[in-house]
Order: sequence, then structure tokens, then C-alpha cells
Amino acid sequence: MQIIERVLEMQRWSESERRQGRRIALVPTMGALHEGHLSLVRDGKVRGDRVVVSLFVNPAQFAPQEDFASYPRDFERDRELLNDTGTDVLFHPAVEEIYPEGFETRIEFGELSKPLCGAVRPGHFSGVATVVATLFNIVRPHVAIFGCKDYQQLQIIRRLVRDLNFDIEVIGHPTVREGDGLAMSSRNAYLNPEERKAALCLYRSLRHAEEMVRRGEWCGAAIVDAVRGEIAREPLARVEYATLCDPESLREVERVEETALLALAVRIGKARLIDNIILKP
Repeated sequence: MQIIERVLEMQRWSESERRQGRRIALVPTMGALHEGHLSLVRDGKVRGDRVVVSLFVNPAQFAPQEDFASYPRDFERDRELLNDTGTDVLFHPAVEEIYPEGFETRIEFGELSKPLCGAVRPGHFSGVATVVATLFNIVRPHVAIFGCKDYQQLQIIRRLVRDLNFDIEVIGHPTVREGDGLAMSSRNAYLNPEERKAALCLYRSLRHAEEMVRRGEWCGAAIVDAVRGEIAREPLARVEYATLCDPESLREVERVEETALLALAVRIGKARLIDNIILKP
């Protein structure tokens, strides 16, 4: 596995691969890798001839009171995992490479960025979109793979690609879960054993909603109330949002008709955990 730290070197590598007719798959990450990330890499190996994994903790998507400084980092472990998974290039730039002195451009979004996480993390998706667009211009992938756990982020990136005419296929990879159902996340590292057990309330509530719909409950308010009630049974959990919405526009919906996205954000200890499920009647 080749490790590249400079923007110009990454661009030259990608241009060489493209000239030789090779298809490049990009997996953007912030490190602290887990099996969820590695499943994206394995997907990339199927979809492309070369896989590039970017490892960059992006300061532009963290608010001042958020966990940028404490975000889990373990470069050597990440490097070993990616090497073992068959990654071709690990792109690991310094902050100064991505945001050189004088950098002042940001991508802003409209309605897609306002609900769900956007309502409580102002500026977050602007930071995400800006760094992803920058990575797209540096790596020049044919395909980019993102996890569906960060569903709003996935929709933001799809809109970015469509609106700005990036010639890139965006793939949403299914959420990877632990054996007990907890969605894999780098922020799970914040959980102590008691909190880790409490975090299972997210998955339980989603499964409960799925069962309600299977039995014929289509009312959004009833589903959301039941989800909040299930999470409220866990004293360590605090619901930030539980919303039923359209999977494309992310606007709230009153009923499960063709499909609906049930999205959650829950705080447990220091961790802010998100999860979601697509409900179909």
C-alpha cells in the first residue's frame, strides 16, 4: 500500500492511473477505522481497479464545542488495517494541504442541510461538502463509497455530485452492525461498558418501528412516539431527534406510504450516536 501525503502527488498518481484506463474507487474516512469502513474498502475493490482511502479528520465540519480535538485517532492501526484489506493508496494529508493559508471557499446547501443533524449542527454539512468536493478534485475517482448510517450526509453528497456535475458514481453502502445490532461508529469508542449496553436502545427502537409498520401501522406520529418511548426506557439515553421523513428530500412525512426514513440521533454519555432505517409498508 502506498501512502501519499501531498495533494500534487495524489493528483499525479490518479492521472497516471486514469491514463492507463484504470477505474479508481474512493473511500473517504476520518480514521479510527472499524469493520464498517473496511466493508466500504472491500466494496471499492469490487467496483474499481484501484482503491484510494482518504484519512483526514476535517476541522471544517466540527463546531467549536464539538469533539475535533478528542476525535479518536490511531494512524498506525488504521494503516495496518487498510494494508491488510488490500487498499492501494492511503491518502493522508495534513490540514495545511487541504486548507492552505488563505483558503476561504465553502459550499453551502439549502433545504437538505436544514433538518435532522443540520438542525443541531449548523455549518456541519457545509464543512462536509467542502472537503468532499476537494477530495473529489484531488483523487478524481470514478466511484465514491459512503456508509448509509450517515444518511443525510449521503444525500448531501449525492446532491453535490448532481448539482456541480461531478462525473462520479456515488454508492451508499448498507450500515454495518455489531452482532447485537449496534451500528458501527468511531464514536462508539467513547462508550464505557454500561453506556455501550445502553446504546442498544437505538437499534431496538428501529426494529420496534419496523415491526409496527409490518403489522399495519402507517401513522408517523404513532411510530415516532413509540420510538421515543422505547428509547426513554433507557435512563442513560437522551433523544436529540427522532424523525420520520421522505428518503430523498428529508422532509418530515405524516405517514409511511411507499417508503419512509426513520432517523435517530441519541446522546449517551459523551457519544452522539445516529442510526436510521428505511420503512416500507
